[in-house]
Amino acid sequence: MLRYGIIGMGAMGREHAENLSFIEGASVTAISDPDSTSRDLATKQLGESVKVFTDHRELLDSGLVDVVIIATPNFTHVDILEDVLKTSLHVFIEKPLCTTIDDCLKVIEWSKNRSGLVWMGLEYRYMPPVAELISIVHGGGVGQVQQVSIREHREPFYPKVGNWNRFTSKTGGTLVEKCCHYFNLMDHIAKERPTRVFASGGQRVNYLDESYEGVKADMLDSAYVILEYPSGTRAMLDLCMFAENTVDKEHISVTGSEGKVESFLPSLELRYGKRSAVGNFKQWSHDASKPKVESRKVWDESIKYNGFHYGASYLEHLKFFNAIKSGKGPDVSLEDGLRSVASGLASQMSIAQGRPVAMSEVLPAGWN
Repeated sequence: MLRYGIIGMGAMGREHAENLSFIEGASVTAISDPDSTSRDLATKQLGESVKVFTDHRELLDSGLVDVVIIATPNFTHVDILEDVLKTSLHVFIEKPLCTTIDDCLKVIEWSKNRSGLVWMGLEYRYMPPVAELISIVHGGGVGQVQQVSIREHREPFYPKVGNWNRFTSKTGGTLVEKCCHYFNLMDHIAKERPTRVFASGGQRVNYLDESYEGVKADMLDSAYVILEYPSGTRAMLDLCMFAENTVDKEHISVTGSEGKVESFLPSLELRYGKRSAVGNFKQWSHDASKPKVESRKVWDESIKYNGFHYGASYLEHLKFFNAIKSGKGPDVSLEDGLRSVASGLASQMSIAQGRPVAMSEVLPAGWN
């Protein structure tokens, strides 16, 4: 039995606990949160047998856990990780890693020479139709990747304790808080690291009249972002957070030299088609008005709990659990977490300054 302690029992902390309840051999034995409402909701969900702390350091010193999950507000990650990484406990850190590059680099340094596994929580790659898309692309099914496009049209940010997610200073900005998932996915699909970012965006509709303790909410609610990769591959993000009436809120498209594959959520649809041509595509044998596209639903029957992310969090936790048991390394590393934050910060900078931003302006020498 692996004993889990969860630091931060807001909506995501409770979601992690629910996922773990479906994994045989995993048990949540302790939780920590300074907010009484979050603690009460967690105790109601988990039962009275779980040990409850108000300070994460008490949890770390309790001897009750083998694994720690950190699901606290973004701006608290660095301080909590400083304490957690001094232990030998296995660690799962919810995205984003931190809100600044300097803090991400500190965490990576602290993580060196530890016996415990450290896993970065970026689970979008495990969503069944997305996982199938990645498999097709990495198997050569679209030829050389040329364009990766991700669209998310969704509802505004949900309420959080203390409304911390209304402020760039506490989140890193929308393109860090919300979109680090997508930047990591783009890098994973392309198997490259971006060199330059172009972005345009703003706060157009959401929270325009909101302020807390005299400070105005300043989170972007819409943006277009283009990432350039060394090979010439490009990726694009289309984000709108006042579009809750969209049928498929998330659409991922990968187009290569030989075909195209797309995934749609929440419909769980995958579409895949190969180009039809003869003689190095100089003579066409295909009627473009009649596309030959395979369309099918994709699901993973091993998923025992769908949760917030179409079963991806369950699969991620199962992989994390098995990696601990087997002694394997993480699927998603702290370095991946750093780079996803860097792309988000470069995008925020591009919008703020109205210009392209080289990744070398954001990442220190040796990381770009």
